[in-house]
Amino acid sequence: MQKTPDDEAARQGLSYYPWWLDNLADDATLEGAAMNGTAHGAETVRSIVIKARELYGHQDFGYAGDFGDGGFLEIYDSSVHGEPVKVVVTVTRNAAGKAQHLAVLHRPRNAMLLFSRLMHRAFAGTPVADHFLADDES
Repeated sequence: MQKTPDDEAARQGLSYYPWWLDNLADDATLEGAAMNGTAHGAETVRSIVIKARELYGHQDFGYAGDFGDGGFLEIYDSSVHGEPVKVVVTVTRNAAGKAQHLAVLHRPRNAMLLFSRLMHRAFAGTPVADHFLADDES
């Protein structure tokens, strides 16, 4: 049987769309290993997540589902500019069921630093860029 482009997109995780991305609390927050400080507000968090997804070469999910009381977890392998990266995303829901807090771990360190620099470039000239490493930082 021949694979279709949709089959390949599904295998790579590119057809996956996180339910929580359109269900963010107005005061949602995002923090991560690749970030300085915490990003605040649904629109800021959404813009960061959308840009991050654009940088991934693929998303090969090991797990995406609920955990604990009010939690959601994603674990996937990816690549950023050809560098392999493993990603863990935790989402905590508020009492209304909206995504309140996101925490993202990228590893290994070299891939995380590359990702952070690419995000800084992508948001250059905006306040969001301050959450990521400039090219001359380590």
